[in-house]
Amino acid sequence: MELDLDHDRIDKAPAEAASSTSCAAAGRVSTTSAGATPDAEVVDTRAARGHDGEADVPRSVDGSTPALGCHAGKDEMRAAAAKAGKSEVLDQYAADYPVGPHDQPQSMCPAFGSLRVGLRMRRTATILSGSACCVYGLTFTSHFYGAKRTVGYVPFNSETLVTGKLYEDIREAVFKLADPALYDAIVVTNLCVPTASGVPLRLLPKQIDGVRIIGIDVPGFGVPTHAEAKDVLAGAMLAYARAEVAQGPVQAPKGGRSEKPTVTLLGEMFPADPVGIGRMLEPMGLAAGPVVPTREWRELYAALDGAVVAAIHPFYKASMREFEAAGRPIVGSGPVGYEGTAAWLENIGLAANVPAEKIAAAQNAVLPAIKGALAAKPIKGRISLSGYEGSELLVGRLLVESGADLRYVGSACPKTPQGEIDRAWLEAHGVEVRFRASLEQDLAAMEEYRPDLVIGTTPVVQKAKAAGTPALYFTNLISARPLFGPAGAGSLAEVINAAIGNRARMASMKSFFEGVGEGHAAGVWERTPEKRDDYRDIYRKHLIKQNAAKKAEEMI
Repeated sequence: MELDLDHDRIDKAPAEAASSTSCAAAGRVSTTSAGATPDAEVVDTRAARGHDGEADVPRSVDGSTPALGCHAGKDEMRAAAAKAGKSEVLDQYAADYPVGPHDQPQSMCPAFGSLRVGLRMRRTATILSGSACCVYGLTFTSHFYGAKRTVGYVPFNSETLVTGKLYEDIREAVFKLADPALYDAIVVTNLCVPTASGVPLRLLPKQIDGVRIIGIDVPGFGVPTHAEAKDVLAGAMLAYARAEVAQGPVQAPKGGRSEKPTVTLLGEMFPADPVGIGRMLEPMGLAAGPVVPTREWRELYAALDGAVVAAIHPFYKASMREFEAAGRPIVGSGPVGYEGTAAWLENIGLAANVPAEKIAAAQNAVLPAIKGALAAKPIKGRISLSGYEGSELLVGRLLVESGADLRYVGSACPKTPQGEIDRAWLEAHGVEVRFRASLEQDLAAMEEYRPDLVIGTTPVVQKAKAAGTPALYFTNLISARPLFGPAGAGSLAEVINAAIGNRARMASMKSFFEGVGEGHAAGVWERTPEKRDDYRDIYRKHLIKQNAAKKAEEMI
């Protein structure tokens, strides 16, 4: 796949190479084509009605299934979404992001991942469609993590949901927002309830006055983790950009097209890491390309133009599918630690057809510095590690090479071929590796290995600290540091050694709070709290009646 980059203009054609879809003012769906005209897709958005003409039970947009609120269970919402026309989307998610043996891996709301990607992109607007409580939580969390952009919201109620008015409201919002002077793209995201009800974002126009419209479904019952939701949006954008490339010239990167072949970096990383990776690639005649998810639309074209794709985060299935369709080789793992950097540089060089002597030159230029940094800042202590960002195995490798006695690595993300290199390396060094790790598995590892330091998710860290064990939150304190090359080699030692040294302080705090109670007896009481078995029996009987009533309703 060759890119024709035009520095002076941007092709404002829609994403489909052969056709574009637009909505007429009256709400009809019409399709125009450069060649043959495909069949137009028409969705009946009228409310489902009973035999007497009165409104029956609330139903999805196409009238096939009852519209569900966010109180419904995951299985019910998934079944409703499938009946409402979302089977293809859900099946693709199931193939791209297979779940583990348990119900749900540790994660924030998955939509937070795709929302964060959109909010980080310049000239990109974001619109959410979902329950108000969900939208509030997502916007609060995104702004807590530093987003300074407005989040659009299209509210709904039972009437607008079941009559199809919600889709019309979304469409109206998109048309009002599509200003080419302000935006390159608008991302519209269906959360759980609109997805389960079949709100058809696929019918939105592909572009309005040159502003691209990207509609995605990111339900909690279909996308397991927020890390994988980043791939949902990144993959959708790459697919759109790849179709634009197939039509003709596209916009060049701000700094112009690289004179050297580039390596596209797949997966979010610390801002300084791409710079360091670029330096490591220079002796091979290569340059670091864009990081996907990108920060600007035009970077997508440069990402597709890369000679090689480095799957730093190995679970970006949708994105890798687009790169494979563009004919780009994909290399797993990353330049982490001494052995990891040596192997990664060799694999990148081979994929880019770099001569062996240049690969050796790149290795010799950087490996001594990495070895020195690891030796200068050793880590001493037993550690268990878990997280949901997708970089857990890379961090694990760095800890082992830094001298840590790492016993366990748990990742909420799935096992993939691109992550096999890191899994095999860790297990060869005596580390237990679990993909789609549950909270229970992470806690069991903590109990079994009795580490000096626990690195993990919020509930794991809380449990460790309650037991008097030093602990660090993976997302804020570990993944937010450089990991690769010489800069990454000594980046973790200071914070980890300091935390391990806090065991006496943790023991002192545990002793100070001894006797305040746990669970139902937590807190400060005027007298010793007692178990009220009578209250528990009343509540248990209430639950039994509630479940019986629910089963009776299902039989009607």
